[in-house]
Amino acid sequence: MAVSSDDIAIFPPEPAAASALPLQRSFPQPQATPASAGVWRQRTVHGAAWLATFLGNVALGLILPALLYGLWWTAADRHWIAEQILPSPAFVWESLGIVWDSGELQGHVGHSARRAALSLLIGGGFGLLLGFAMGLSERVKAYVFPSFNALAQLPVLGWIPLLIIFVGIEEGLKLSAISIAVVVPVALSTLNGIANIPGALLEVGRVYQFGAWQTLTRIVLPATTPALFTGLRQGVMQAWLTTIFVELLSSSEGLGFFMSYSRSLSQIDMVIVSMLAIGVLGIVIELALRLIESRLQGWRRNAF
Repeated sequence: MAVSSDDIAIFPPEPAAASALPLQRSFPQPQATPASAGVWRQRTVHGAAWLATFLGNVALGLILPALLYGLWWTAADRHWIAEQILPSPAFVWESLGIVWDSGELQGHVGHSARRAALSLLIGGGFGLLLGFAMGLSERVKAYVFPSFNALAQLPVLGWIPLLIIFVGIEEGLKLSAISIAVVVPVALSTLNGIANIPGALLEVGRVYQFGAWQTLTRIVLPATTPALFTGLRQGVMQAWLTTIFVELLSSSEGLGFFMSYSRSLSQIDMVIVSMLAIGVLGIVIELALRLIESRLQGWRRNAF
């Protein structure tokens, strides 16, 4: 028997919507995770990993100070050393509280910080100018570098007698000695940074017909940023250490004077307090320099 395609029982009609729009069938799509959620999740993971690493490094770095503090406390508690030579930690913390509450410690810190900052501004500025002059001009380098290199071998202590003759023993002596200590590392680091600029970068500047200012700001400064910051860090630390040194020699205020004066009175607790203040300020300076370095590195990447 022949079967007709019109037989509804055998060939049921297709739905109208399906036959009319065969290409508009919708299929379930998987729900996509928002991009922002993935970014935040990744940042959280990286932040947790960095925090764990940081706390681990801090814990490892505190082991030795904790052992030394325990040894100090034990030696003072059992009277292994006379209290006049090594006071107890409790007595030192008490002395620290006294000079802090009276404002004496803050006053000495302010005097030392002012000397170091002013000398860093003077010596660092002169060192930058001298380093750029020798680095950018072969003629200036030929004239100046031999004499500068010879004078750089002389320590700051060797300048003190000559400085006393010319500027006396007042504030000028301190600022001059600290500035001399800053000039050398800043100038040498600047000179080495300019000397190590890749020739390809300078060639790019010539191709794009950069002027002197564009070459300086777009090529020289970004390329020498690591060397400049190395010189800056060395200059800051030299300024701080030399400040304490000259205050030990001749001063009526500052942390170096405070340490020397306390030693003359056999106040060993105050000597330790001044040492703690110098160390803490050195750590603060180091952390601040690291923060500035991270900012400068970001600027350097954007400059090229």
